[in-house]
Amino acid sequence: MAHELQLIKQSSGILIPATPETSEILQSKIKLGAVLVAEFRQVRNPAFHRRFFALLNLGFEYWEPTGGTISANERKLVNGYAKFLAAYGGNESALLDAAEQYLEQIANRRVTNGISLCKSFDAYRAWVTVEAGHYDAIQLPDG
Repeated sequence: MAHELQLIKQSSGILIPATPETSEILQSKIKLGAVLVAEFRQVRNPAFHRRFFALLNLGFEYWEPTGGTISANERKLVNGYAKFLAAYGGNESALLDAAEQYLEQIANRRVTNGISLCKSFDAYRAWVTVEAGHYDAIQLPDG
């Protein structure tokens, strides 16, 4: 059975467990004298890694999600439909105002039904990563 172990190299050339989980695996699952085969890779600079996550946690504490219970796609759909109706002879500003009132009504109904925004660290981390420019742009068939 494969386990992922995190080890630290000491000055004498001995590898010691870096985390309590690794120590537990070594003590409980691996017998004394067992031969282990592994592929080693060096992880990121731990000081910078800790600093990065400390900054992420600080930013997450101050971050308040926006957008409400109505998604951007829902808002775009309703406003697009209002513009479509306006093209067939309606007053566009009146229809857009009605669409906005409808969206507010739906948002209030969703809040009273128990749908609320909750903060997600994973979503925040993904957003920060993309905003920092660490993503790969891919070309899809539809552009």
